[in-house]
Amino acid sequence: MITVYGEGLIDLVPSAAGPLTPLVPSLGGGPFNVARALGRLGSPVAFQSRLSTDGFGEALVAALASASVDTTGVARGPEPTTLAVTSLRPDGSAAYTFYTEGTADRFAEPTPATGGFAVFGTVSLALEPAASRYAAAASASAAAGAVVCLDPNVRPFYATRSHREFLRSMLPSVTVLKMSDEEVGFMGDVSAVPVVVTTLGPAGIEVRAPFGTVRVGAPRTAVADTIGAGDTVMAALVHEFDARGLDRDGLRALDAGAWREILRFAATAAAITVSRRGADTPTRAEVLAAY
Repeated sequence: MITVYGEGLIDLVPSAAGPLTPLVPSLGGGPFNVARALGRLGSPVAFQSRLSTDGFGEALVAALASASVDTTGVARGPEPTTLAVTSLRPDGSAAYTFYTEGTADRFAEPTPATGGFAVFGTVSLALEPAASRYAAAASASAAAGAVVCLDPNVRPFYATRSHREFLRSMLPSVTVLKMSDEEVGFMGDVSAVPVVVTTLGPAGIEVRAPFGTVRVGAPRTAVADTIGAGDTVMAALVHEFDARGLDRDGLRALDAGAWREILRFAATAAAITVSRRGADTPTRAEVLAAY
């Protein structure tokens, strides 16, 4: 089983270019995107969070259920849903302004995984009191034998020294760290993490693991926007790990050829996502058809 921890929120996405164009609500949040993407890929996946009972929260829960994500670990509360107002740059890349005060996901009380994969990351690790609870769950999950995967997904409002130290305090529990090339400098020395995957935008994806380093290129595609691209990579990686029956020792033992196959699957999945508006992630059949 794969357990994904963290926020579900609403992205308010511009309907066209320009600073005052109408905003269209889209389901989002890095962990939500990862969980739904895993469900669409056909993985056994559960989501742990706290979502609002407002209309946005209802839509988030319904979307998870429609992707066959187990939501029994999703608590509900009357607080509002977190909002992320998105602006799109000319190249389709996204920037976000978050509205998080008193929102439901800040009060999550996660339960550690007892095995399989436990995936953490994004805004949920920057907002207390839930952030410390997620970190404790990651540590306990690792102690129970789960493969802990972390995606810092750092945004400007929490790109602080204290948050870097918080993330670094989690690294002893982490087997797989997924970062963007923009986060490498922020995170600092991560050599103690067994597997580090770095997304490189149009240049593809790179992994550093016990075997060494390998990189695959990104498929050419017309970019609609980059919302959910990194989340798709994380989901595709964990999907492949689980499908191959890997545990922590198995991940450490993968050779360059196996990693090339896994990274190619992840890069292809991300290329499909960026060709669509919003974090509209693909099914496994769509990824395989695009090879």
